[in-house]
Amino acid sequence: MKNFIVPIDFSNDSLAGLDMAVMFSKKKEINIQMVYVLTRSTYYQPGTVEEEYRFAEKNFKKMIQEVEPKLGNNSRIRYIIKKGKVYREVVNQVNSYSNAVVSASTHGASGFEELFGGSNALKIMASTSQPVITIKQGPVPENITKIVLPVKLHVDTRQKVPMAASLAQLFGAEIHVITISTSEGKRDLDRLRTYSRQVEGYLKSKNIPFTTKTLLGDSLPSLTINYAEAIEAELIVIMSSQIDKWNVFLGSFAQQMLNRSMVPLLSIKPKEKHIPTGFSTFGE
Repeated sequence: MKNFIVPIDFSNDSLAGLDMAVMFSKKKEINIQMVYVLTRSTYYQPGTVEEEYRFAEKNFKKMIQEVEPKLGNNSRIRYIIKKGKVYREVVNQVNSYSNAVVSASTHGASGFEELFGGSNALKIMASTSQPVITIKQGPVPENITKIVLPVKLHVDTRQKVPMAASLAQLFGAEIHVITISTSEGKRDLDRLRTYSRQVEGYLKSKNIPFTTKTLLGDSLPSLTINYAEAIEAELIVIMSSQIDKWNVFLGSFAQQMLNRSMVPLLSIKPKEKHIPTGFSTFGE
């Protein structure tokens, strides 16, 4: 997470992604790139593309003057104005870096509301191997002290552990490992316990404080969201599994989390579909 790509439409709601990036700058040196796509949005309807470009440029320069003094660790902020479809341009921008993350509000006043309000947000997750942070409703927390790490019955579920661990080390946060299942079958619960022990061993090796809990219920998203809200977590780390950019699986855990969670989400795309059991799962 060296480069933060932040979609902006200049509405107050769209600034949550920028606030999240600024919060990260207090912990490490990062590069923030704000992105505006010329869309003839409902928020601003200029007479010409040139007028919209000047509008965006003027607002970006003002924002940089306001935000730069808030940045830490020699972090930088700049902007780019693009033309095309919002979804495609955001994806192209984040994919142009080898170490980047999209940091976006899911409540914009223009094309970004359409983008992050439905399947297009999942298409971004599916179209990039880079992480995606989404914030449904501000304000952004001032720090990250509690990270919820749901572990479920899916082959890719443990791939998010190294990223969650790195963030916990960066912020000095505690990780809450929750094994979640809609099944009470012995075989499934034994499998979850195995996954949980592997995660615990990894976190212990990194000296990261953690707590574990098993939750059973009818809805995996509800189990995760209710737990995160109860402990006042500032971040939930999930895998964007079961997402294909051409045929988004509408019932996926990731989409339901995106649509329902008021706690910020960090979504990570699996590196491969099938992974071996064991510590090599964590990609180190």
